[in-house]
Amino acid sequence: MKKQILTAIATATLLAALVPAALAQNIAIVNGKPVPKARMDALAQQMARAGRQIPPEMQGQLKEEVIAREIFVQEAQARGFDATDDFKNQMELARQSILIRELFSDFQKKNPVTDAEVQAEYDKFAAANAGKEYRARHILVEKEDEAKAIIAQLKKGAKFDVIAKKQSKDPGSAAKGGDLDWAAPSNYVKEFSEALTALGKGKTTETPVKTQFGYHVIRLDDVRDAQLPKLDDVKPQITQQLQQQKMSKFQEELRAKAKVE
Repeated sequence: MKKQILTAIATATLLAALVPAALAQNIAIVNGKPVPKARMDALAQQMARAGRQIPPEMQGQLKEEVIAREIFVQEAQARGFDATDDFKNQMELARQSILIRELFSDFQKKNPVTDAEVQAEYDKFAAANAGKEYRARHILVEKEDEAKAIIAQLKKGAKFDVIAKKQSKDPGSAAKGGDLDWAAPSNYVKEFSEALTALGKGKTTETPVKTQFGYHVIRLDDVRDAQLPKLDDVKPQITQQLQQQKMSKFQEELRAKAKVE
């Protein structure tokens, strides 16, 4: 009898020691089922990835959210919702999404965009956009006779911006008196670009310039060396672009290696 009592005391002591350890691993026990703390941590990480950091004072709310989820899940399982084909298909899609996300995240960590790569891409951009920029105005009309009439009016002293506001069919520049702001010649279609670069500063085209959009009367207001943004100003955009290129290449390589029948 004495031995049984000692055994019972030892068992109770062991259980008492295990309870704090179990509680440390679980945030609650719902209907006899433990809810691990790791689940709460995973939810916090998921919210953080979505841009929602959980401050210490909201840990209690997060805990209640995890417990509520367990309660609702148990009820859904009791009703057999986890046995339906729709549930199984959605679970498979969710599993795939998580695995793909982890795959891509791991690839980005192991293949970061380097400063040298950013510099090389910036140098390519600078070389392609070096040269001169032109500040021009234009008036766009549908018919050649209209353009010729406008040129005649300008020669007699009519104001370019006034005519542009009244007659130009270009919605982007008409309200601004035909002003196209600073741009490289490569920004325009070939016919427009050639006519623009042939003009002297302050001069207007003597004949209408025909393009796919209609007939243009062009005036060159000023010329300057191309104004390129500094590397630091565009580094985030270049980095993002290179990351996307690397990811696209990685995806294409995986698809190319896969045997699809």
